[in-house]
Parts: sequence; C-alpha cells; structure tokens
Amino acid sequence: MIRARTRTGREILFKLAGLFILVGSLYGAWVAMDYRSFVTSPVTLTDTGLRYEIKPGKTLTHVSKDLARRGVIKSASYLVWLGKFEGTADNIKAGEYYFDNGITPARLLEQIVNGEMLQYSLTIVEGWNFRQLMDAVHSNEFLLHTLSDYSDAEIMEQIGHPGEHPEGRFLPDTYHFPRLTTDVAFLQRAYNAMQQLLDKSWPDRAADVEYKTPYEALIMASIVEKETALPSERRQIAGVFNRRLQKRMRLQTDPTVIYGLGRAFDGNIRRRDLRKETPYNTYLHRGLPPTPIAMPGREAVLAALHPLEGEELYFVARGDGGHQFSATLKEHNAAVVKYQLGGRAKPFSSSK
Repeated sequence: MIRARTRTGREILFKLAGLFILVGSLYGAWVAMDYRSFVTSPVTLTDTGLRYEIKPGKTLTHVSKDLARRGVIKSASYLVWLGKFEGTADNIKAGEYYFDNGITPARLLEQIVNGEMLQYSLTIVEGWNFRQLMDAVHSNEFLLHTLSDYSDAEIMEQIGHPGEHPEGRFLPDTYHFPRLTTDVAFLQRAYNAMQQLLDKSWPDRAADVEYKTPYEALIMASIVEKETALPSERRQIAGVFNRRLQKRMRLQTDPTVIYGLGRAFDGNIRRRDLRKETPYNTYLHRGLPPTPIAMPGREAVLAALHPLEGEELYFVARGDGGHQFSATLKEHNAAVVKYQLGGRAKPFSSSK
C-alpha cells in the first residue's frame, strides 16, 4: 500500500510538471507571437501623426515607458527587447522626431537610432548680401542662436575662418536641419558648400578667364548674380566683364557702386554716386572690387568660370528684365538713349 501511494504521488508530480511545461510553452509561444505582432503592427497614432522629443540623456527604457503611458505602444518591454535584440538599445539619438501614421515599432526604433529627426529649413537667396543672410539666421526660430552680438569678423572666427571677409562665402540653397542646430553649424555648412563648389569647378574653368584665383572668380560671380535675373544672360554678362578685364577697361557696373554705398543707398543710383570714392566703385577703379558683393548662386559661379565668347563690351537694361548687348560704345550709347532715356537725352558714358 505504501509503494502504491508513492507511485501515485510521483505520477501527480510528473503530471503537474508536464502541465507547467505545457503552460509555459504555450505562454512562451503566445508571447513570441504577440511580440512579432507588436514589432510589425502599426502603433496607435492619430491621422496627423506624432511629434515627439527625446531629451538628452534619455534611454530606450525611458522612451518606451513614455510611449506606452501615452498609449502609442502597447508594451514598453517589447520595444526594449527589440532594441536589445537588434543591438541598438544604447544608440538612440536625442532630438525632435515626427512619427507618421502607420509607423511600426520596428521602424520607430530605426528612426530614433538613425537620428532621422524632424527637419526645418532656411533658404539663402541668390543675391543676398551677408547682412541679409545674418538677418535671416537671427530670425529663424528653429536655430540655436549663439552669434547674436558678434561682429562679422567674430562670426567668421567662430565658424573657423578668421580673417576672411564674409561676403559671398555662403552658397545660396535651401538647407534642412533639426531643431536647435546652432547658427554656427548652419553657417559652416553653407560655407563648406560654396567652397566645395569652387574647388570642384575651378580646375575646369575656361582657359581665357582673366581672374587668377577661385576667390576672384567668386567676386566675378557675385557681380554676374546682381546684374541679371535671367539664366540665359549669365554667361553673356560674364563674357562682357571678362573681356573688359582683358582690355584693362573699367567694369563700370552699378551693383558694385551700390554695395560700396552700403546703408546710405536709398534705392536710386545717381551720377554723384558713380563718382563717389569707395573701393567698390568700378567706375573709378580698374579691375575687380576687393570682395564679392553678394552671395552668388551655383549657376552664376559656373557662368563666371565659363564666360561666353564674343565681341560685346557693353550692355544696358531694356526694361523688360533683359539687356541689350553692344560691341562698340556708339552702339551702346544708342541703346542707352533708346531703352533708358526715351531718345530725349544724351547718355552718361558708361558700360551699361
């Protein structure tokens, strides 16, 4: 009787152990299926998605618990498991993110690990001067402002280029960046973009360009940028100025005079302005001005490096956005009378 009871007790223990194993296996299988479903199923978001900020120092555990508390994900543990399984749990990036409607936890984790943050933008407009650029930088609410009280020289020092004049050094383009990118980082990026354009384009310049350095080409490009808004005219205008340099003729271009006047320019250029002494007055001084006068765009830089061949030495605005080009001063003066003076006055002798 004692042996029978012992066998019955053991059988019960074995059955209980088997039951526990079965329950554990079933639970494990359910967890595995639930986990796989979690990883690949869209999280709970509104139709407009979710802007979400990860502050510096926050871990994946913190983020997972917060998302679970908000009802975005159903399990904080599962997202942490996913990060550990992928080996990326310690690699999330602080910043501001946008999670689109339909995003899965796997994609959400990939986004915060890769630092695919919400992007803002600032456009540097072709033809802006440095003052206009800094006004736009200072007023951009998404940049972190560290240069508000700095002079131009101090700004150039902060971005790593002390002693350089800032004008023309920053490539016009639309730049995208995450919130709280510093103004220094933004300017460094635009500066490097312009430098890369010059470095790449300078070796392929036309053989007969008169300027000897990439910086001189940048100066010419800034003049071309300010002289015309028509892409079809850029190389032609560059050709006129290149030939005038070759012949040691003064450039006699109004935009350089205006730049030299600075804030004193009231929107109207007068004959007395053309006689005013500044380093930028190309009616008085031969050669290029000492620095660029604006931020030239990519096409203006390429036009300066590849001026159009021809005989034209003069041009004048027609009043329709384009210019009339002339090879002789006589032709040019007639064009000035026709297009600017209405045939009623003697033109002031100039290049335009």
